[in-house]
Amino acid sequence: MMKRVVWIASTLDDLRQFPRPVQKRIGDALFAAQVGEKHDHARPLKGFGGATVLEIVERYDTDAYRAVYTVALLEGVYVLHAFQKKSKEGRATPQRDIDVIQQRLQVARETDLQLRRLREEQESREQGKREDQ
Repeated sequence: MMKRVVWIASTLDDLRQFPRPVQKRIGDALFAAQVGEKHDHARPLKGFGGATVLEIVERYDTDAYRAVYTVALLEGVYVLHAFQKKSKEGRATPQRDIDVIQQRLQVARETDLQLRRLREEQESREQGKREDQ
């Protein structure tokens, strides 16, 4: 079963600002996640406990673009953050972006719980309809 993609906060709008080739690569990675696979360019984001939060880092011209998502929740692939890395501090993700990712991961957990409840209610109603027939 293919999971849905859930965009948290401004991630979709942010991604749309990236160059087209970067958008395509990130889209390919998200599709792989939707079908339960891991894209070759996806790697665990340090500080989030294993492979529950992944990032795609794409270079285009002289810039670096990142998209961060989680596959650890049941109802979807949650895209937490998409940004152009501007820091000159090496490869490390800037702390302000880590903070954004942590906040949005909490929002994703809450959203996942709401979606799961809605799905279960719908399944229960459908089951009731079948039993009534």
